Amino acid sequence: MTSMLFRRNLAKPLGVGLITHTLFVNSSYRKSSCEGILKASASTLNVPENPLLNQKGTPLFREIKPEHIVPALEHDLSELKRDFKALEAELKEPKKTPKHHVAYDYEGVVEKLEKMQAPLSYSWGVVGHLMGVKNSDELRKAHETMQPAIIDVYQQLGQSEVLFHAFNFLQQEHQVWAALDGTQQRIVEGALKQMKASGVDLEPAKREQFNKLQLELAELSTKFSNNLLDSTKQFKLKLTNPADVEGLPASAKAMAAQNAKAQGDAQATPEAGPWVITLDIPSYLPVMQHLRNRDIREQVYRAYISRASSGDHDNAVLIRRILTLKTELAQLLGYPCFAEKSLNAKMADSVDGVMQLIEMLRAKSYPAAQRDLEEVRAFAKAQGVTEPLQLWDIPFWSERLREAQYQYSEEELRAYFPLPTVLEGLFQLAHRLFGVEIVAADGAAQVWHDDVRYFKVLDAQTKEEIAGFYLDAYSRPAEKRGGAWMDVCLGKSKVLHRKPVAYLTCNGSPPVDGKPSLMTFREVETLFHEFGHGLQHMLTRVEHGDAAGINGIEWDAVELPSQFMENWCYDERTLYSFAKHYETGEPLPKELFHKIKAAKNFQAGMQMLRQLFFGAMDMYLHSTAYHALDPHERSVFEVQHELAKQYTVIPPLAEDRFLCSFSHIFAGGYSAGYYSYKWAEVMSADAFAAFEEVGLDNEEAIQATGRRFRETVLARGGGQHPRDVYRAFRGRDPSPEALLRHSGLSK
Repeated sequence: MTSMLFRRNLAKPLGVGLITHTLFVNSSYRKSSCEGILKASASTLNVPENPLLNQKGTPLFREIKPEHIVPALEHDLSELKRDFKALEAELKEPKKTPKHHVAYDYEGVVEKLEKMQAPLSYSWGVVGHLMGVKNSDELRKAHETMQPAIIDVYQQLGQSEVLFHAFNFLQQEHQVWAALDGTQQRIVEGALKQMKASGVDLEPAKREQFNKLQLELAELSTKFSNNLLDSTKQFKLKLTNPADVEGLPASAKAMAAQNAKAQGDAQATPEAGPWVITLDIPSYLPVMQHLRNRDIREQVYRAYISRASSGDHDNAVLIRRILTLKTELAQLLGYPCFAEKSLNAKMADSVDGVMQLIEMLRAKSYPAAQRDLEEVRAFAKAQGVTEPLQLWDIPFWSERLREAQYQYSEEELRAYFPLPTVLEGLFQLAHRLFGVEIVAADGAAQVWHDDVRYFKVLDAQTKEEIAGFYLDAYSRPAEKRGGAWMDVCLGKSKVLHRKPVAYLTCNGSPPVDGKPSLMTFREVETLFHEFGHGLQHMLTRVEHGDAAGINGIEWDAVELPSQFMENWCYDERTLYSFAKHYETGEPLPKELFHKIKAAKNFQAGMQMLRQLFFGAMDMYLHSTAYHALDPHERSVFEVQHELAKQYTVIPPLAEDRFLCSFSHIFAGGYSAGYYSYKWAEVMSADAFAAFEEVGLDNEEAIQATGRRFRETVLARGGGQHPRDVYRAFRGRDPSPEALLRHSGLSK
């Protein structure tokens, strides 16, 4: 599953246009379960004793409990409403400032807003983070209790005509505008654009309708996410016959036995069982790739593709309503469809432009995908398989084919990728390329789980602490949602005197039987990916909070640094800085390294086509091609199967309900934006090509290019348009040739 970047825009007067993906709400709790939480607020309203209101540094995660949430948010909401009312009064009757002798200035509008919104942004951000990593019924209830009030206050800010007038003044008053630097101008322009997207221009009746739609959309998006989490953790397949786990790697058996222990089988062992299989990726993937029992593979596969599609956790009934709400919102703002609204804040200038990129890549990858499939079929047939390969057979036989072609298994690689050593190598790379030192600082910040670690980022020359980050590396399906993501804990801000702090969250293989976490190569790539996101947040040079780090960057450019970092997993020097056997310390055998590089583009056609399918389906459902408001329009699943004819070489099952788990676009920030992965990958591949061109063994040139990447892509945040930032690094616009070459599709 593609990793996800979360970006909370609560520090901006945006309404809720870009924060709905952080709102985890189950509306069924509203009437039945909120009373206890509300009563609790009265007993915990003592501000000095509420840890969620202690915002001097990183959050006090050990002390924050669900009962603290409602009173803390009520307090921050009250303060924000009071302060904003006073600001509006000031702006209605402006006094000329001594500095500019004009009605408004940047400090009196933008910086005041940043200061007054900071407390609520902090507390709501903490709650949203905990919803992803330490989910519980109590937390959901508290979160759901406060969500309407949170949305309401940001709608008030985003739709304030007084504030909108002040932003317009900053832009139109030549004396003021000329005094702003380029970053400040981008912030003002972005605020005006986002306030328009929040409905500030709407007449009162339409604005009221807009706000109701926003609230319902936030609730449904949250419910979608909760349904997926609950449905995923609900499935547990207990196996007791050793024959049923034949082929499963030792690490997967150990994890399955550990799952069984957690379910009450205290005597479970990897050798004798019982074993419990779940739909969490570290459990699911080994089953699909290695388990010999075809019937069990089919059972697990069918369960996976039907997650959150029935019963109490049915997202199928939510999807059409979500699409309808998005269409109505877009049309209220004057757009024909949600995709056009979404692209207004991205690099891509039209749906046609996005589809041209997707089609160009599809034309290159489809023939290769057909060859990939025929190769797997021929291999399976040569091994004696007489039945047609089904979808639950493809991963299994693909893995056997890869092992046969490249003479290694993913399982034997694990021993060379213990997480502690991988981190050492990753941090060495950051030092080498970007001139930063990363040091463990466990205990310097409170954590939400004992497995979570905290690190400080220092400038290698001055030793100044410039940032920090949490690493939550392991899967915990009972309380933590799937996938991998980077999120903001604290953003860099001169006004707030804050240094950036990031959350890096993965769902990797946990330590088992006293061994460290032994990672798959894909888990290593995922860690590098999320670290790339974190670097852009942490190494920003921008001091204006609304454009620092990932803030203010057009969404289809944010995957550039993350996908760029993945390339280094195939760089020999980088890989050998961490590829060491966890017991002996012996380096990865050279022949294995060469096989890993040779296998990099194994089934690249099918892999590329899969991502293009998701991007095309997302864009289709959010564009004028799909008539969400027409009750006679086809179901989204019919659309899925129609598009599958163009974007898959083996059709999905009739009962496939992948869309019910497509949280990127129905509960995340990637609606009409999933194409961003490929859009940014064109840039990331071209960026890595800059290092290839100077020679990966030319250390002086590599370091110089790395510093240039830091001072442009990683440093400039949303202070410049991504196109200008990229040109500053590369000296030209990106070319897709590097992506095609890296993917083995350039022929």
